[in-house]
Amino acid sequence: MKDPYLFEFLGFPSGTVPTETKIESALISHLQQFLMELGKGFAFVARQQHIVTDTSDFYIDLVFYNYYLKCFILLDLKTHKLTHEAIGQMDMYVRMYNDLKKGDDDNPTIGIILCTEKDETIVKYSVLAENEKLYASRYRLYLPDESELKRLIEEDRVRFELSYTPKET
Repeated sequence: MKDPYLFEFLGFPSGTVPTETKIESALISHLQQFLMELGKGFAFVARQQHIVTDTSDFYIDLVFYNYYLKCFILLDLKTHKLTHEAIGQMDMYVRMYNDLKKGDDDNPTIGIILCTEKDETIVKYSVLAENEKLYASRYRLYLPDESELKRLIEEDRVRFELSYTPKET
């Protein structure tokens, strides 16, 4: 799973904050580049797929099928940092999709929340920590400048050092 995804090919000017709808529309307009950014085996299924239950209607931002993994991939776009509400929503979408859409020969559905920032505390204490079918990844609309890139590298280095515990021999 990539983190972050780079959506510079969408052409949004540096520093802009487009709406989820504008990002979604741009991804569909640049579907070939988006599929290449996602990785191998992805096929586009739907945009704003309507799911109806006995009591409610829901719309899933983007739906793909991965023929290597033999499963549906649900993507939810967020223009803000990851929240527990977004995680709960995606967990519900995955469960509904498995119940209402997944075929008998398909593997379980995977849900990916694409957000601008991940709060590691929310990741640690949410169902993301236990569920191998739910993921959150950051995305960037453009490459960072040199100073921001240095800051991001330092943050990743610190995060890695904090999470790395050497094995005793």
